Amino acid sequence: MTEALLHYNRVARTLHWTIGALVLTNLILGIFHDPLGELFPAMPIHKSIGFLVLALSLCRLAWRLTHPAPPLPASVPGWEQRAARGLHWTFYALMIAMPLTGWIFSSAGKYPLSFFFLFDIPKFTVEKGSPIVAGAHSAHVVLGFLWAALLVGHVGAALRHHFILRNGVLTRMWRSAPGA
Repeated sequence: MTEALLHYNRVARTLHWTIGALVLTNLILGIFHDPLGELFPAMPIHKSIGFLVLALSLCRLAWRLTHPAPPLPASVPGWEQRAARGLHWTFYALMIAMPLTGWIFSSAGKYPLSFFFLFDIPKFTVEKGSPIVAGAHSAHVVLGFLWAALLVGHVGAALRHHFILRNGVLTRMWRSAPGA
């Protein structure tokens, strides 16, 4: 197999790192929104980033479905390959579920939803105190903490592959193949 086939292409890498940075920023804004809200409009920015993550994630999912991931090195055990695939598909689900649950429960709020103060985002027709709003809020919080824990594991696994196993797994998403 050629080295180029073992690396993700430029679109996949750009979407991965862009969405990753946005998600990390949003996890920080979401968890620490009370103290950060005293310094700047943390929640409107958090919501705007959420809408951006949703849009980019739908693009990323479409790209991924039409451009399969390169295979992991043969040295990676089967259980670890299955765990990696499962985690990646869990991340795709979270990249869509998190913004949607936030959008649902924010739609019941009194403030308009805007995209970085440039234009308004339509709200869902939901009522504050309704079971769907309460469920969406609970899911958003629980999934946010779950996502943070899974990200720690994801980064830890990538660093293990890079620094301990030295098998090139991290470089597949870090740079293009030589000559590509």
